[in-house]
Amino acid sequence: MPPAEFREQITQLTAQLAGCPLDADLDAWLNAEHGVDSSTYCQLKQSCMTGAAEGWMCDRAGGGIRYGRIFKQADDLHGFSVDVVDMKDIAGPHHAHPLGEIDLIMPIDEGAQFDGSPAGWLVCPPGSVHQPTVSSGRALVLYLLPQGSIEFSRQ
Repeated sequence: MPPAEFREQITQLTAQLAGCPLDADLDAWLNAEHGVDSSTYCQLKQSCMTGAAEGWMCDRAGGGIRYGRIFKQADDLHGFSVDVVDMKDIAGPHHAHPLGEIDLIMPIDEGAQFDGSPAGWLVCPPGSVHQPTVSSGRALVLYLLPQGSIEFSRQ
């Protein structure tokens, strides 16, 4: 899968998210409309697995985590940047989401969770902070960041 095809998948999704508050209602909507049984989820998971296997996704490594910013924020992505990480039983660097964050959790190992959440979507509201943690196995996590905004802590 070429990156351009993946970008088109993300563009179709972010068009539906443009202007939406990053809150519990968006979390519920994403899981209802684009949850683990949806074609959107299946296509995005397959694209991320393929991109990681081809080496253009998660092309960096540090602290036991493979990661990469796939696309910087852009107008065609409705102001979102796109990152994908590959984590297995590990906590990543503590950070804040000034404008919020939308996560797509894609377990590779059955039962793997991200911040205690199973496969599906997790919306972190503006101002939220966390130390992203994958437990009970390996998972890919796709991050959509409004305006690419993230602030890493000095912990």
